Amino acid sequence: MAYTQDINDSATSVEPDDNRQHLLEAAILPVWLNQRTIGFFGFIWLWIGMAVIIATFQLGAGGVAGLPLLQVVAIIFFANLVLGVVMSLTADIGTEHGLSFAVYLRAPFGLKGTHLPAVSRGVVAAIWFGVQTYLGALALNGIVEYLWGFDNWVLWYALFAVVQIVNTALGIRAVELLASIAAPCIVAISVWMYFTLDVLAETNGINIWTFVGDQDVAPLGLFFANMAFWSALAVDIPNLTRFLRTPGGERSFFARNRNVFVAQFLALPATQAWIALIGGVSFIAAGDWNPVTVIQGQGGGLTLVALLLMVILAQWSTNNAANLIPAALTFVNAGAPRISYPVALVIAGLIGTASMPWLILDNLFTFLSYYGAVLSAVGGIMVADYYILRRRRLNVPALFDPNGQFRFLNGFNPAGIIAWVIGGTVALLFLEYAYAVGFVTALVVYLVLMKGWILRRYPQEELDADFDDRFLATSVGRNWVYTEQERFERLITDDIPTSALKREDR
Repeated sequence: MAYTQDINDSATSVEPDDNRQHLLEAAILPVWLNQRTIGFFGFIWLWIGMAVIIATFQLGAGGVAGLPLLQVVAIIFFANLVLGVVMSLTADIGTEHGLSFAVYLRAPFGLKGTHLPAVSRGVVAAIWFGVQTYLGALALNGIVEYLWGFDNWVLWYALFAVVQIVNTALGIRAVELLASIAAPCIVAISVWMYFTLDVLAETNGINIWTFVGDQDVAPLGLFFANMAFWSALAVDIPNLTRFLRTPGGERSFFARNRNVFVAQFLALPATQAWIALIGGVSFIAAGDWNPVTVIQGQGGGLTLVALLLMVILAQWSTNNAANLIPAALTFVNAGAPRISYPVALVIAGLIGTASMPWLILDNLFTFLSYYGAVLSAVGGIMVADYYILRRRRLNVPALFDPNGQFRFLNGFNPAGIIAWVIGGTVALLFLEYAYAVGFVTALVVYLVLMKGWILRRYPQEELDADFDDRFLATSVGRNWVYTEQERFERLITDDIPTSALKREDR
């Protein structure tokens, strides 16, 4: 058969080894081409749902405190376009190899070193889950209190958390289904919010398009603040794109990732700019960045219920894709095979609640700035490793081999760790421009250390093989498959045996 030589090659098959089980769990195995269920519109709906979060309102309001509304909207739109470039680059890790973020980080950080940046990201995602769940619980409590007079947000927090965890545990199809329902509703209600706030501004004699605040707001600072806003998803977007439909055997980067581009370069920038605009208009009209609070104080009845329903759907759709999935996968990666995907989701919920998200809200942008700065360095390392160093070729079986090339120094790749520390530190020192300086610094330091030190001591097979195509997957119509023989084989989709170990979302 056409793939016989591939599966006998040492780069695509690993002998059984009981010690390697801590690197394996169904949820973090590569996703095959026939398991990828998210289509063109599905990914767009996911991004619309993820972009509508409470902090986006605050971003827009912070901008109009010193800049014209139109300029704020333009800055946020173009910042997301630039970030879309980074996201599209890291997204290919998912579309090409079907890998999750944490598993891929075994390459630049080592089999054990991956846990340092991955679990850090997972904890942050879990905290975000708590924040979003708290906001959703307040909205639920507002509806119930208005209709029946019952007031207990703690109860609604617990119920809302459980519903979201169960929904995400059902798999990527359930997450996509919710997004396809939530996103159109969110868009419709947000349009109504805009006109309601515009009328309120006119009633107060204010023209939203000519208003300029008296605070000192630097356009470049707003630009980079918005990039830091999505720095987390810029690095762990493979968690989602590994489920994205893509044609097998497509060598063109643009054709292979075509379902990525409209979502990254249109849905995200447009939705983010639109929601920030509403936050800005809310600030202009009422001096409050939170339009939910403003409109809630203006009306009642079905108006109030519709408004709070949008809040609930926005938190829910964001939590599933942007918080619970990334958090759970990093915890599975750290605790495999003892921690399964459902158990990891519960852990994420407990961490999010223990972080006391109602207190984090008071310092939300400080929280965003610091972790965004640290994660910018991870993004630089990923781009350096995947594109510049390995040229998209990756010895995937070795990612699951405890004695393979990614063991480096006792499981840690010093180049990745040092580059992350230096890049993250520089980003924190120049916090206003954190994303740019952290990304570039980490990228350069990683490449220098790898080429000048690590590669001389720890050879990488895909580099030594002169970047052979046997280290590609989707581009050449192959899948990385873990078979019942307890080894990875690179197979065409039609030849995947039914006995092969499948991921959690069957």
